[in-house]
Amino acid sequence: MTERKQVARPRRLRSNTALRKMVRETRMDRSSLIYPMFVVEGENIREEIPSMPGQFRYSPDRMGEQLEALSNAGVSSVLFFGIPARKDASGSAAYAQDGVVQQAFARAKREFPHLYCIGDVCMCEYTSHGHCGILCGEDVDNDKTLSYLQKIAVSQAQAGADMIAPSDMMDGRVEAIRSALDAAGFVHTPIMAYSAKFASSFYGPFRDAAKSAPAFGDRKTYQMDYHNRREALKEAELDVTEGADLIMVKPAMAYGDLIREVKDRTCLPVAAYSVSGEYAMAKAAAAAGYVEEEGVVCEMAACAYRAGADLYITYYAKELAGYMECGRIG
Repeated sequence: MTERKQVARPRRLRSNTALRKMVRETRMDRSSLIYPMFVVEGENIREEIPSMPGQFRYSPDRMGEQLEALSNAGVSSVLFFGIPARKDASGSAAYAQDGVVQQAFARAKREFPHLYCIGDVCMCEYTSHGHCGILCGEDVDNDKTLSYLQKIAVSQAQAGADMIAPSDMMDGRVEAIRSALDAAGFVHTPIMAYSAKFASSFYGPFRDAAKSAPAFGDRKTYQMDYHNRREALKEAELDVTEGADLIMVKPAMAYGDLIREVKDRTCLPVAAYSVSGEYAMAKAAAAAGYVEEEGVVCEMAACAYRAGADLYITYYAKELAGYMECGRIG
């Protein structure tokens, strides 16, 4: 009698929903979601962002509507971006005591004390030229910019920010910000560094949302070339050495390989930022009937976590929290 060859049957573990969830390798939790929020100077403002349907700019007095909705959905962390009424060459509104993002932190901590508030530290939303630092001619002066980033970080911490997230991509900025926070008494305020932040075409809608498009040139001299893998690892390792508490890869969807490599190379929590272009593409494709929005959003998130992300920054945070709660993902 011929002995029958044993057939490997991985499908056994896919036979029903309960079993698939039981053996799932990638787990997600609502506590790992971070929602990016745009706060604009003024009063009674809630204006939809044309390139990001369903996303809005809020004045500080109106942002409570969204913060409450996020809180009710189980999203406990918010990343704030400020949009001032007036801009200048040095981005002075970024570190003003009464600046719009400082108002946002103070109000959020007063009205939603349980929320974890993160401050994006950059200058592009605040400068008249739209670049992320102080200019020398038409070039960003790296070292001169550092002292301004220090002022921004300290002003945000003083206003109530629980965490500082520098996104400018200046060399040495994590060490500079750490020293400034410590000197100001904020030794327990962590830094989440935008470590591998690429010069990406996926940022287009954000520049519309934050009104931060550069007036000339581009940001390729300080944001990373998306062809480069080893440089991304070097940037992450430098930020670890300089004192970062968390590191980030941005964008998320097309950079899963680097999320994984950064996670494997470092011992810090890794965040992945699903950026505005990723959101806008999912919205546009769903509106055209080309994809099923919920399925695409869940898959994008699961892929980032599978690659190694511990935290997921996304404009779909509220929706994903709902999907996680009802078991459709996670």
